[in-house]
Amino acid sequence: MTSKFRRAGSAVAIVAALGLALSACGGSGSGSDGEGGGDTSSITFIPKNLGNPYFDASDAGGKKAADEIGTTWKQVGPTESTPDSQVSFINTATQQRAGALVVSANDPKAIGDALDEARNAGTKVVTMDSDTEPQFRDVFVSQADAAGIAKSQVDLIAEQIGDKGEIAILSAAANATNQNEWIKLMEEELAANHPDIKLVDTVYGNDDDQTSFDKTAGLLQSHPNLKGIISPTTVGIAAAARYLSDSEYKGKVALTGLGTPNQMREYIKDGTVKSFALWDPEQLGYLAAYAADALASGDIEGKEGDTFKAGDLGEYTVGADGVIVLGEPTVFEESNIDDFDF
Repeated sequence: MTSKFRRAGSAVAIVAALGLALSACGGSGSGSDGEGGGDTSSITFIPKNLGNPYFDASDAGGKKAADEIGTTWKQVGPTESTPDSQVSFINTATQQRAGALVVSANDPKAIGDALDEARNAGTKVVTMDSDTEPQFRDVFVSQADAAGIAKSQVDLIAEQIGDKGEIAILSAAANATNQNEWIKLMEEELAANHPDIKLVDTVYGNDDDQTSFDKTAGLLQSHPNLKGIISPTTVGIAAAARYLSDSEYKGKVALTGLGTPNQMREYIKDGTVKSFALWDPEQLGYLAAYAADALASGDIEGKEGDTFKAGDLGEYTVGADGVIVLGEPTVFEESNIDDFDF
């Protein structure tokens, strides 16, 4: 079986493809907060939650793009990734007449009314990483093809456990659109192509480190025959790796999913984790900022077939349902992890 992710056969090519985003450390622009004014060229980024290394990387990419464009970018958001936690930040950005919002949605519907109000006020809406229902936004900047992400995570765990045994999924929030789509597709992939792998449980760490750590412990206690865990969330996989690294399960229970190299390097080096995957979150923020600016400036409307230039990433085309796909992720393992710094 082969993964759809690019493996480390050509480190030079991968580094060249990601190098521009990895160096993203642009200046910190901020939109106008004055009453009755506003900066209609500004972009406001609202992640699922603050203090998340994944979204910090996306924020750096967005700032870099904004500096290149000549607009402003600022990150605001909740400390917890709950369904309604983003609404007040959307409302404030609307009142400040932001030119565009870039939002990683905690729920496909809960923020819909707030986004409708923003769009009615003239603010363009880009969802990134985790989508809303399509009617609530102009475009969705997707990390990669959802089916490919799901299949690749299943392929990675199957490879590590010999395509046989019990596995579990440690997800983020129960309402997260992207997580739920991947889980559904992983279940379908397992049923269709991996009859000897049994998914025995799916738990939710809410993108909180301690909760994810505790959920990992609970999985191992509840399922003594567990052979592997898939955690398709950067917070979850790092917390699970930390638990496994100091436990009797190190080297016995496989762990894979989606993580950043800087979070996971020590666990690759000490043998806790063999391989995991991710796209470059800085590139994701970079692309989202260019998409937001193209919408705000009227260069695109978000219709299928619209094209725009995304700086150093080149030209992108809006696909069906307003989806813009960044590209395929990379598998990280001992042979290539030191080539990356994000």
